[in-house]
Amino acid sequence: MDAAAGRRQQDLVTLIVSNMRAAIAHDQESVTVWDDAVTKTAERDADWLETNLGSWMHTYFQHDAAFVVAADDTDIYKFVAAESQAVAPDEFRQAYLPLITRLRERLLSGDTTGVTDRVLSIGESDLKIVDGRPAIVSVKPIVSDTGELEQQPGQENLHVAVRFLDGTFPSIIGSQYQFEDMHFTRLVDDRDHADVPLISSKGETIGYLCWTPFRPGATVRNETLPALGVGLLCIFGATSILGSLLFRRSERLSASRAELQHLAHHDVLTGLANRASFNEALENKMKAALPEDVHGVLFVDLDRFKVVNDTFGHPAGDRLIAMVAKRLREVLPDAIIGRIGGDEFTALLRRFTEQDLVKAAEDVVRAMEQPFDLDGAMATIGASVGAASTAGKADPTELMRQADIALYHAKAAGRNRYALFGEHMDQLLRARRELENDLRHAVEMKTQIETHYQPVYSATTGEMCSVEALVRWRHPKKGLIGPDIFIPIAEETGLITALGTIVLDDACATISAWDDLPVSVNASAAELKLDSYPLRVLSTLAWHNIHPNRLEIEITESLLLDGSGQCERTIGALRKAGVRFAIDDFGTGYSSFGRVQDVSIDRIKIDKVFVDELSRSGNKGIIAGMISMARAKGLEITAEGVETDEQRKTLGALGCDHLQGYLLSRPLTRGQLSSFQRKAASVKS
Repeated sequence: MDAAAGRRQQDLVTLIVSNMRAAIAHDQESVTVWDDAVTKTAERDADWLETNLGSWMHTYFQHDAAFVVAADDTDIYKFVAAESQAVAPDEFRQAYLPLITRLRERLLSGDTTGVTDRVLSIGESDLKIVDGRPAIVSVKPIVSDTGELEQQPGQENLHVAVRFLDGTFPSIIGSQYQFEDMHFTRLVDDRDHADVPLISSKGETIGYLCWTPFRPGATVRNETLPALGVGLLCIFGATSILGSLLFRRSERLSASRAELQHLAHHDVLTGLANRASFNEALENKMKAALPEDVHGVLFVDLDRFKVVNDTFGHPAGDRLIAMVAKRLREVLPDAIIGRIGGDEFTALLRRFTEQDLVKAAEDVVRAMEQPFDLDGAMATIGASVGAASTAGKADPTELMRQADIALYHAKAAGRNRYALFGEHMDQLLRARRELENDLRHAVEMKTQIETHYQPVYSATTGEMCSVEALVRWRHPKKGLIGPDIFIPIAEETGLITALGTIVLDDACATISAWDDLPVSVNASAAELKLDSYPLRVLSTLAWHNIHPNRLEIEITESLLLDGSGQCERTIGALRKAGVRFAIDDFGTGYSSFGRVQDVSIDRIKIDKVFVDELSRSGNKGIIAGMISMARAKGLEITAEGVETDEQRKTLGALGCDHLQGYLLSRPLTRGQLSSFQRKAASVKS
């Protein structure tokens, strides 16, 4: 009995240590497979690294130390918990450098051994002695989660996590699994203790986890010896006590095993099926399906989860994910629901009609539209849903692929909606991806991207007073592609920042030929949220020897709703340097006159939709109200889309400062603008 109980305890300790190694690597992937991590480590953003790769990993996952190591094996960042500060830095390096060397060799060779649906990147881990202390040391590469940020193999920054197996670790395990006096020792304890050796990948024993073993046989002996003198009745009683002890102990061991089994198949945060468990359930259902059985899959992607995570922090994000899981259970009570990524969920529906699938997708979208209460702060996210269905036996991978394609179309159509898979989607997706690749090539080479300039005229004198820089894409096969097509693609793929840099540089180079010609450029939300954006703008102006007051940056009304305040800080920094700001397409977005008052801007640009409707009753009053408001705030007013002489006269009479539109001039290339300026100068002289 003692031997059997001892073997069970040794098996359990071995399983715990093995699971801990896998869990640490999995913990790392929550922050290392992430575009932001690639960018921020490259920028050496110490505050970001401290918040996301250091102290947060200690607080949330109890890692004792964390390091970010560059390609030349120097430390970009290091974090050591207070209780481990006595360990010398060189001791850590001696432990993790061999693992880093092996991992870089694998990255260079393209080795993907071990990567699965559950394991997102390769890694190396081992049991090590760090300054005399046993530890699990795990190394993971910091890579893109979208695949859009390419890195040279072997040159990736690496994340190192260290978890010591002495200190509080043995006592925590002992408390959770009822191991008496569990502790770590370098040498085997006396015979009164059971032990499990901690063996490194080289076969070296670095120490032992020891504990006082559970001895049911000894318990029987000790409890029955006093009872021998009182006869068989006492023996029977002692045997009953033993049975009870064994039963309760067996129940506890069974419960522990059941808990480990549950954790292996379910998401810890939500209790939903994890990716592997969901895929297994889907495969089993597909194999057992009858010809008349119809199955459907929903792919659910939260639309603005990252904003909530960045604004309120990771703990709030975790609570939000748990609340989303609860709503999905309420909306889809009969479905198998899984969490397959940070903000991605799947659901398997059985025995339903196409109308049921549509209703399920609609219900999910409506449920996610409702605000979530995060300790008094109301967060609104929304969700995009892709749906696909099949009858009878089918390939589960193909069904998942179809749902994923439908999700892509739902997101491309504006998010916060659903889409059902159709055969036409494959062709549209291929065309879209081809256009994405072509745009990425065009931005990298800079040969197909053109900047055109549309003159802006004084409403009173009729003279050209500035130009607006407009980006164009001249595709070698498809010809000139409109910005309404490629700008959304650039925003979605992260190319918008590089595109904005090209336009800004070309605009500054163009106006440098004149002493006083101002230019305006458009800026996206992604650009204004970058801490480096003000420096980039001012550096470009200085390079071309242009005073900041000759540049005007046009933003959309939606940027005024930036909850983080980063956009307003960017605007404030640039306006302090002299750069001017305008709200483009005023009146078509979310802003109000009161909101405009809260943000420092210099101009509003009345959208073409209001100019087109000038002849209708009441629309003249709307524009007059806009102008009156702007005048009261000391703002300048430009009207866009002026195409008739009647519009020009009416807008001038209403008090617009400047006019822009095809009536006055179409957008011009740089060469055409130079000729236009020379002609204007000759006419004046």
